[in-house]
Amino acid sequence: MRKTLIFILVALLLPSLLPAAEKITAEEFEKVGLYALKEGTRSIDFELKDLNGKKISLSSLKGKVVLLNFWATWCPPCRAEMPSLERLYGRFKDKGLVILAVDLREEAKAVRKFVAGQKLSFPVLLDSDGRVGAIYGAQSIPLSYLVGRDGNVLAGTIGGREWDSKEHLAFFARLLGVK
Repeated sequence: MRKTLIFILVALLLPSLLPAAEKITAEEFEKVGLYALKEGTRSIDFELKDLNGKKISLSSLKGKVVLLNFWATWCPPCRAEMPSLERLYGRFKDKGLVILAVDLREEAKAVRKFVAGQKLSFPVLLDSDGRVGAIYGAQSIPLSYLVGRDGNVLAGTIGGREWDSKEHLAFFARLLGVK
């Protein structure tokens, strides 16, 4: 009985102890080049292997903010934005941000070489048959979606970004509830 009561109290209090993100308006998304989706737009779950063969599903990251980025090593804008994604990840990975870089239709060897050369530390997933990219409409890349802690897609954008610009860093700090 006592253990049950403690569990219930922890379950009720834990959400209030986590940093709360402020409500972001469509205009604020647009200021950083993201376009808000209709509130309550559910993400489509998938499971892919990372470069080490470990399976990662989008649904396993519920409770985190996920920047889902579809890309390829041969794509110049994709290559150009990777260092800024790495810096963004380094800044907020301990604050609840996960970057999932989904490589489209390339051999693992080529992707490993690129990732090692760029010293990327965020998870890179292999969509070798393009199935997940097709589900998410990745006809033009880079294509990115921002998935909220609740699993809903908040916004999306096509094209490369400087993800660690002053504006983006302030936006992500606000989104993640970081002071």
